[in-house]
This record gives sequence, structure tokens and C-alpha cells, in this order.
Amino acid sequence: MTMKSLITTGLLTLTIPMSASAAETLVLYTSQPNKDAQMTVDAFEKQNPNIDVEWVRDGTTKLMAKLRAELNSGVTKPDVLLIADSVTMESMVDGDYLYPYLSDYRNQYDASLYHKQGYYYGTKLITSGIVRNTRAAERPTDWSDFAKPEYMNQIAMPSPLYSGAALIHLATLTDNPNLGWTFYSELHANKAMAQGGNGGVLKAVSSGSKSYGVIVDFLAIREARKGSPIEFVFPKSGVSMVTEPVAIMKESKHKDAAKKFVDFLLSQKGQQLVLDQGYLPARSDMPVPAGFPSRDKIKLMPFDAAKTLKNNEANKARFSEIFEG
Repeated sequence: MTMKSLITTGLLTLTIPMSASAAETLVLYTSQPNKDAQMTVDAFEKQNPNIDVEWVRDGTTKLMAKLRAELNSGVTKPDVLLIADSVTMESMVDGDYLYPYLSDYRNQYDASLYHKQGYYYGTKLITSGIVRNTRAAERPTDWSDFAKPEYMNQIAMPSPLYSGAALIHLATLTDNPNLGWTFYSELHANKAMAQGGNGGVLKAVSSGSKSYGVIVDFLAIREARKGSPIEFVFPKSGVSMVTEPVAIMKESKHKDAAKKFVDFLLSQKGQQLVLDQGYLPARSDMPVPAGFPSRDKIKLMPFDAAKTLKNNEANKARFSEIFEG
């Protein structure tokens, strides 16, 4: 190693070693947590020693604001995006910013987890289900339980006006004919608390200030394994999901390297990395993380990312009318 490259975000400055040989440099924009992003890059570079990865990390909203500002000024810095959700990726497809790549690994994934033209691929499953304080009187098994009078004023949930995963959860459940917008009206009537993100829900339920909540799976399961008095329930009618998709930028000058990065994430080695990080791999032939039930106990609700993108603002407005009107 003969030189260093610095990348600065609002959160941290990364020092990336650059090879003395004619290594190709791939630029990644990601919303993965810092530790996970470093693990991902290290594993990819180990398998591809002639490719150096420079990565910029921030939350999806801030990262996309940065990217769109760059695109508006005619600059395309990243070669690859690895961000939280498929709805954001759909907005990039609509803007004609992504490159279609039909990876050979796509046949090992459910068709609902990737764009049919190869514009992006889900790499993991982060579902939203029910968290319960173990001292709570009731044991919910499905979403409809939250409409019962026994749950009055005992439910915490992230706000879809604040959390991207909660907005996807809203779109998924309101599209379900057995739940729909009636379910959200029932939640409001039952005085469910909708504010902030998943961290606030975890704090409320683990402390006992609320007995039940809506939360992403890994957050509750990890805390339960650490001894927190909570348990995670996969509702029997199904869970919503975000998939942390990966995509190649249309203007990338390093498409071969970018394709290798996509293939790595979709390969068994890449999916094993997802498992090692404590998430549910998107490939259905992979095991589940510690604390998760078997895959046949996890029912995924149908989700249409393109439809959700189209309806996002209307969904936010209707939610606000119910909960804040």
C-alpha cells in the first residue's frame, strides 16, 4: 500500500488504503451501519483483490439527498448503491439513473425480491412484526389483535412520517384486503402511539411504558437475546419487509467491477455474510440467524414497490388525517 484516500461524510471520515498496483476503484454509496459496511467491503475486496472499494455511508434519506444534489449538478460519483429499500430504488429507476444487470444469481431468488429488468436486487429481509413485553397480559399472534379493547393505550409504533420502514409497513398493510385503512383507524381508536422510529418503540416496550409495539425483527430479537424482557412475534397473516437492495448506476465507468459487487452480494458467500451480521438472508436456501424461527414460520406479505412509490404522498396524507386530524 502506497497511498491513502479519504472520504468524508457527515458522520465519519474513512481512510481507505489504495493498492500500489493498477487496481480498479469502485465507489459505493451505502446506508448500511458502519460495521456492516466495513465487513461487506472487506469480504468483497478479499475475493476481488484487484478492486478497491471507496465507500460513503449515511442514512438513506441524507445519502439520497447528497446523491440527487450531485446528479442535478451533472456529477455521478458512486458506481453502486446499497440502500435500505426498494421504493427509493424505484424512484431511481423512474429517473433513469440505474443500469439494468441480469445477474446469473437472480434465479436463486424469489422474483418479488428483484426488479424484473435487473435494475436492483434485494440482499436481505428486514421484516416488521410485533414486539411484546414478556410481562404483558396478552399474547398477540396477528395484527388484528391490536384492534381489540385489551390493547387500548398499550401499543407503540414508528411513524410512517418519520421512518421509511414504517411507511413501507403502512403501504403493505393497507394493501391487504383483511386489514386496509380500517386497521389504521382501529389503531388510532385504540390510542396506539405513533411517533419516531424503531428505536423509540424498542425503548418503550423494553421499559414497560408500552406493552406491545411494531418493530423491525433484528432489533427486538437481538435485544431479547441480550436479556431484555421482550419477545418478537411474526404475525400469522404475514410481515412487511425492506430488502436493502443493491443497484448499479447508469453512468458508472466501472460496470464490470460493479457487476462483480452485485454478484458477490447475491452469491452464497455474500448471503452468508448477511447471516453472520445477524440478518435474514434474501436467499431462501440459507439458514436463519439465531433467535429467528424457521423460514416456514415467516410469511411475507405481497409488496409492490412501484405502486408504493406512486402512493407515498397520498399514504402519508391519509395517515396524518387519521392520527393527527
